[in-house]
Amino acid sequence: MTEKISINKVVKPLVEKLIETADQLNIGVHISEGGAKIVDAGINYSGCLESGRLITEICMGGLGRVSLSMTSNTPNWPLSIHVHSTNPVLSCLASQYAGWNLSFVKEEDNFNALGSGPCRALALKEDLFKDLDYSDKFYSTVVVLEVDRNPPQEIIDKIVNDCGVSEKNLTIILTPTKSLSGCVQVVGRVLEVGMHKLHEIGFPLDKVVDGFGSAPIPPPAPDFLIGMGRTNDAILYGGLVHLFVDVDDDEAYELAKRLPSSTSSDYGKPFADVFKEYKYDFYKIDKLLFSPAKVIVTTIKTGKTFTEGLIDLELVDKSFNK
Repeated sequence: MTEKISINKVVKPLVEKLIETADQLNIGVHISEGGAKIVDAGINYSGCLESGRLITEICMGGLGRVSLSMTSNTPNWPLSIHVHSTNPVLSCLASQYAGWNLSFVKEEDNFNALGSGPCRALALKEDLFKDLDYSDKFYSTVVVLEVDRNPPQEIIDKIVNDCGVSEKNLTIILTPTKSLSGCVQVVGRVLEVGMHKLHEIGFPLDKVVDGFGSAPIPPPAPDFLIGMGRTNDAILYGGLVHLFVDVDDDEAYELAKRLPSSTSSDYGKPFADVFKEYKYDFYKIDKLLFSPAKVIVTTIKTGKTFTEGLIDLELVDKSFNK
């Protein structure tokens, strides 16, 4: 039963591997005053594709398998990430989804971040966990933040207190979106984006059996906004997700029709342009946009498969060359 799976326990060896191989992965590790391990995967260190791959598996709570390869789905950008989980509900929604608000304001010094990773299942600060009916308990944890600076001590204290762990048993991984590590781990959310859309439209989570996702990895960007645009576009216009579900044919067909990003009124422009049009207010963007470009849904009841959406090579090119 999923209730017996501790994603924080499962992920621990991956976190240890990341830290032990820091020099090989071109990442840095330093210790906070209270003993937390802070991993720099793209601020003062360059990081690499492999660090991004491993961090993606950490984001998924150790319940996902991630690989990199060259594919022909997007010919001009063949380097792609492939993500698979036999438990996509826990892996993607209980762990990988960046849903924990970890922001702090002190005079004019603002720190804004959304926490991702197994820590979320300890803190339980999101309504989502009521729907998942899942919580975790373990003595150590890890959080991934897409930021380009170290978190203030107040944020570290909040994570420690809300997760019920000691500071020396906390690992904080920092992956700026414009870095190599950041590019890989953000695009590695292609399956998670599909799962989150599935939850948003009310599909029963217990009917999801297995999931696989793939998307092209964009080149690192010169700044945060371009980086955020490219990594989102990789999924919205270049992402492919295949879900296996245990429902009747008509339900599987309906799911396939509703999942692709093309169902959104904001579809059709590079994400950076959409973001700018809404005056950089993320929450004004149509939620239905956050979906893979193409979706395949197979029902295990009959083996019937439904495919909807399409890979938009022109928009991928436009975004990655921006």
